[in-house]
Amino acid sequence: MPNQQNTQPSTSTHPATGRFLLTAAAFVIVVAGMRAAEPILVPLIVSVFLAIISTRPVFWLRQKGIPTPLAVFGVGLGVLSIGLVFILIIGTSLDDFSEAIPRYQTRLTQEVEPMIQWIQGFGFELDKGMLLKSIDPGASMSLVAKMLSGLGNMLTNSFLILLTVIFILFEASSFQKKVTTAFGDPKGTFSQVNKITEAVNNYLAIKTVVSLGTGVIVALWVWALGIDFPVIWGLLAFLLNFIPNLGSIIAAVPPMLLGYIQFGIGHMLLVATGYVAVNLIFGNVVEPKLMGRKLNLSTLVVFLSLVFWGWVWGPVGMLLSVPMTMVVKIALESSPSTRWISILLDSEASAAQSVSNKSHETQPDASPSESNHAGSVSLHS
Repeated sequence: MPNQQNTQPSTSTHPATGRFLLTAAAFVIVVAGMRAAEPILVPLIVSVFLAIISTRPVFWLRQKGIPTPLAVFGVGLGVLSIGLVFILIIGTSLDDFSEAIPRYQTRLTQEVEPMIQWIQGFGFELDKGMLLKSIDPGASMSLVAKMLSGLGNMLTNSFLILLTVIFILFEASSFQKKVTTAFGDPKGTFSQVNKITEAVNNYLAIKTVVSLGTGVIVALWVWALGIDFPVIWGLLAFLLNFIPNLGSIIAAVPPMLLGYIQFGIGHMLLVATGYVAVNLIFGNVVEPKLMGRKLNLSTLVVFLSLVFWGWVWGPVGMLLSVPMTMVVKIALESSPSTRWISILLDSEASAAQSVSNKSHETQPDASPSESNHAGSVSLHS
């Protein structure tokens, strides 16, 4: 009898271990499948994001009395025009930029060598050749070219993306009715899904507008300073503004280096000042006012998202990483049972705000409408 009691705890842990191993194996298989299916999944994910952003213009046109086919094709034509503009910008600027990279790298290396000699003057023993090879001061320039090249390759599937967006928009107006007719909606699932979709729609739409404003102002600023390829730096600022915390830093490094190469440290500081001012204004004033509050992610979560999705889908995965994580965060935040995961993904300030809202929600004198408002994601101005 004692032997049976001793063996009981060990057998009870086997199901938990088995579930963990099964989940880990399934995760590895899914990630391997996503890497293998990159040519299909990346355009599909981009199409979904574009369709979410485009639903509001389509519904607005329908409210004005325009038939659904005309509204969908009109919005689709707008998406196509924007895609063609991106392709034109990348195609005309990337070749010249790629040809200029070796010259910039050589010039930057020449500027770094006196700094190394200055450090050696203090008695530090540095191997100049090994240090330059390890640091590679022109790596950020090459990273920009690789990222824009990957984006250009993705945009070559613009016809497939456009067709997918059009089909999603056509399906969006009737999908809910078809599923409700077929299966019903006893637990109010669609109302919850509509809340999540509305929150994601608001986030992506506002983030796109803010990123566009950031990119335009950055392009004008570096153009006024005489920095080469201002359109590329504006486009890079627009794309990387979707990555909170780290995106603005990554976008600022290449034009700062180029300002140093072309004109010296004074222009480098001017470029940095412009980036800091633009991101402070848009990131801390304009965006929170439009969204209702900042929806920050933890810096660690942002970094891990960049590493993971960059490894899975390359440069395009890096650009899509934080929007996808933000969508997951909004979905988790909309349900009381998963809100704790959303708080773990938040930055420290936003997590404290979420905890404060939750404590306010549990106060007995709070009205039901106030409690519902505190527990939801506020994305309205």
